[in-house]
Amino acid sequence: MAIDAVEASSSSPSASNFSAHSSQPRHYYVAVDRPQFKMVTLVDLLCVSRKRSSLPIVLCCSSRDELDAVCSAVSNLPNISLDSLYSDLAEAERTLILDKFHQATMKLNHNPAANTKVNHETGNEEHELFMMVVTDACLPHVSSGESSICARVLINHELPTKKDTYLRRMTTCLAADGIVINMVAGAGEVMTLKSIEESMSLVIEQMPINIFEML
Repeated sequence: MAIDAVEASSSSPSASNFSAHSSQPRHYYVAVDRPQFKMVTLVDLLCVSRKRSSLPIVLCCSSRDELDAVCSAVSNLPNISLDSLYSDLAEAERTLILDKFHQATMKLNHNPAANTKVNHETGNEEHELFMMVVTDACLPHVSSGESSICARVLINHELPTKKDTYLRRMTTCLAADGIVINMVAGAGEVMTLKSIEESMSLVIEQMPINIFEML
């Protein structure tokens, strides 16, 4: 299911009641029929977001293989500054990537229009996205002095099976008023998402059409 198919579905009534300046993270899901459709949906989602706003985005994976697949699919998209954190990355390079993303996040949070460009062929505005892909093993170590990333959007490309992992992704990667987008495929992941929702007392809504206009 591509994002245009997602947009064709109606969002739940309560999702549209959130304020764009809510002080709490908002949690949504995008359901696809099969795991292999996640990548197509992700690419479509990023293409839509470039037309709406300049955003710092963190995407979390459970494995290095999935991280490599995501980076391969996204690396050729225009107007996306892409970095990744993985286990065999040198410490100096890891620090450089985190600092670069932190600076971009601060800049965009203070001036969202700072990275707006105009496509001269279409006359439409296009916005640069700052995106970091990270595995669970390489999330920021806040207890060791690393700063939280504070991205505006956290995408769980692979849904964690434990609520502790979901919580750690959220607390180390997401701004206080950011958005979590969970990508789920098949009945198994839907059940896992429901279990996380219940155990963490969250409300996880179907992703609304205007999600990037809410930021």
